[in-house]
Amino acid sequence: MAHLAHPTTYLNTDGRAHPVENRFATAALLLGLVAVAASVLPGLHLISSWVGLAGIGFGAWAQLISATTGQRFLAVLGLGAAGLGFYLGMAHGGLFGGWLG
Repeated sequence: MAHLAHPTTYLNTDGRAHPVENRFATAALLLGLVAVAASVLPGLHLISSWVGLAGIGFGAWAQLISATTGQRFLAVLGLGAAGLGFYLGMAHGGLFGGWLG
């Protein structure tokens, strides 16, 4: 049976542990995926816009503190997905659609 490497092996290519940086990069990617998935349905514009905005913030911070190329790769993917979800959510009604009258 083949042995699979731990997922952080691909993020910690310098041989040192970077738990905070790994978590921020992973959170940016997950928030971006949720934002894109929610942006498919226009009725979920509140979720896609708010989660996308959070993903942009997490992705930007992940880029600032990243130590390896793997972390930067995840952060950029998360930033792109979060940006897409955010902009589609804004196009479908925005951050406060229906709340402010």
